[in-house]
Amino acid sequence: MPLRLYNTRTRSTQSFVPLRDDGVRIYVCGLTPSAQAHLGHARSFIFFDLLRRYLLHRGYRVTYVQNVTDIDDRSIAAAAETGKRWDEVVAQFYASFKDSMKKLGVRDPDVEPYATRYVPQIIETIASLLERGHAYVAQDGVYYRVASFPSYGELSHRRIEELEAGARVAIDEAKDDPLDFALWKFAKPGEPSWPSPWGSGRPGWHIECSAMSRALLDPEGIGFDIHGGGADLIFPHHENEVAQSEPLMERPPMAQFWVHGGLLLRDGKKMSKSLGNFEPLAQVLDRHDPQAVRLMFLQTGYGKVMNYTEESLLAARSVLERLKASYRAAASARGPGTGGALLARIEAALDDDMNTAVALSALLDAKAREAGVEELYSALDLLGLTPDVAWEQSPIAALPPQFLERVAAELSVGPGIDLDATKPQEVLERLIALRVQARARKDWAESDRLRKALAAGGIEVHDDREGTTWSVVS
Repeated sequence: MPLRLYNTRTRSTQSFVPLRDDGVRIYVCGLTPSAQAHLGHARSFIFFDLLRRYLLHRGYRVTYVQNVTDIDDRSIAAAAETGKRWDEVVAQFYASFKDSMKKLGVRDPDVEPYATRYVPQIIETIASLLERGHAYVAQDGVYYRVASFPSYGELSHRRIEELEAGARVAIDEAKDDPLDFALWKFAKPGEPSWPSPWGSGRPGWHIECSAMSRALLDPEGIGFDIHGGGADLIFPHHENEVAQSEPLMERPPMAQFWVHGGLLLRDGKKMSKSLGNFEPLAQVLDRHDPQAVRLMFLQTGYGKVMNYTEESLLAARSVLERLKASYRAAASARGPGTGGALLARIEAALDDDMNTAVALSALLDAKAREAGVEELYSALDLLGLTPDVAWEQSPIAALPPQFLERVAAELSVGPGIDLDATKPQEVLERLIALRVQARARKDWAESDRLRKALAAGGIEVHDDREGTTWSVVS
């Protein structure tokens, strides 16, 4: 069965066939490092990392390009607020982002172009658009003339009349039409700038991706395989990329597949600083196991709107513990396995528009425990949940050294529990068993008391429909 992907432009799920014999070419819109990355960024880049992993698993050669928008209004504003240079702001936030991606198991792109390093290619692209009548020079910069591209709105499935009705012109813009957008912005006093035939300035946001994807993936002008990004980029960013790129191509479309990840909400609301529900990704990964974060996103279809809560992340940690337990059992048994049956089920799920929820179900059901450790390792690694040495070790070995003392201190109030045991493992197992019994008889007060005692000892308990598991947190 061939891989099938949902194509935003055609609004249909289609079989994926590479355009060229030399491999798959992918361009994904990367970060604008003018502020801290957040969980929404993590969700998007985890998915495209998985797509890349799967294409490689299927035997394709893959060229994966993910750009860095290192100059824009926001990075300039952040520099002005902090008193730093714009490139210092970018370097600081991008270093934090890269560290977070490494923790999440997201592999580095094959090529990571910075917009400011492709200014010559951007200027060349703008010059070609001017020459063909798709752009014009105005008082404050160079603009793209949307009316010159009849297919505008095709990617986002919006009618030009609707767009015109909702369009506005900012006071400081001199464009001819409200829908027109900046290709080159003339420099204002104190702003970074680069020379151009029309005046010193800097690139507009949209043009950088058209120029860099052409230079790195499609110099022949016949298109590349997959263009990706978050759903919030469909309009106007990706729509504008299409409008800029396709008039200059030998054989459109710009990309055979447009693949977009769904939006991420937090507690039912869009994440934003103004709502107070924004938390830097680096801080989330300091508080939670990065593999649990990755697993949480894999539990929901990549294109769906997803609601993040602390509870959903705790539930993912419980699932992660179950996967680790299955892996330890397989590693201990060292049996012959199921002859690739588990991996075949996961491949079938991913072939169906990267259905990671079904792939995880295959990993979690009883048959997965019959797989050999090598097959189970391959399946987990394919999803980016790569087992390390710690996966084979019993978590008992990682109990905090003051486990007994902390638990005893917490349990000193309330019904007495005999902790006269020589091994922390025995105490842990007894407390877990007592808590399971308390829950069975619906003694929620005792269940909560035991949970707090375990937490004091550095043990976090996870309850779900499959039962109770635990993990060491400190």
